[in-house]
Amino acid sequence: MATGAYTSAITAMTLIDRGVALPNSVILIISLIAAGTVSLLVSLIIGIPSLRLRGDYLGIITLGFGEVIRVFINNIKFTGGAQGLTGIPMLTTFDNTFWITVFVIFVLYTFTNSKHGRAIISIREDEIAAEAVGIPTTFYKVLGFSTAAFFGGVGGGLYAHYLAFLDPNIFGFMRSVEILVIVVLGGMGSLTGSIIAAIVLTILPEALRDFAQYRLLIYSFLLVAMMIFRPQGLFGTAEFSMKMFLHKLRHNQIISPRKEIKDGD
Repeated sequence: MATGAYTSAITAMTLIDRGVALPNSVILIISLIAAGTVSLLVSLIIGIPSLRLRGDYLGIITLGFGEVIRVFINNIKFTGGAQGLTGIPMLTTFDNTFWITVFVIFVLYTFTNSKHGRAIISIREDEIAAEAVGIPTTFYKVLGFSTAAFFGGVGGGLYAHYLAFLDPNIFGFMRSVEILVIVVLGGMGSLTGSIIAAIVLTILPEALRDFAQYRLLIYSFLLVAMMIFRPQGLFGTAEFSMKMFLHKLRHNQIISPRKEIKDGD
């Protein structure tokens, strides 16, 4: 996210400073593609050596690389260093964010239900069994990691063009915790759950603004509660289906009257 935010901001500022005659929407698209591409390349540098690890070691090394990137950004001049990057054009609007989100969800849903997506799911469920049936687990780990990094970079680019100012400390450990809570709360195998959890955890801090100092405590409590009472998350691996929703609605409409007559008899 940090890599994508700075890449998108610097790309857009460079295009505008050079007087390139392009509409703002085109500049935003170019910047976001650059953000996703650079984030993907960085993820390959990190992912190829680290994703051979498993369990706690994998989590530790990815958190460590996250801090390395933040410190690196904090100490180079063209990103503004510790003073932050200013003068970023405000190109993010609700409309373009909404349609980009719809596109990303469509791509991820399609990818998840493809051959490659099913291979990644099999690794998530049982890595040893996946290896036993011939799935190249390291390749698919890197593929999943880089795909997530690409869209994380796009999200960072939208974030940069919304704030119009970037501070390296925005992308600290707390940001990683917030994203982790969204995934765990929604369900680690559900796009629907992640979307709903992201909405809830975006609204919640605003609703509890008077208790902002307790935000980390609330997140920790949510994580512990979910791990105890519903470790699979709100949706688990389920997805919202309009067809199933209409089927259940129609089923209830048919069954309810019969139930009432039977109870009356």
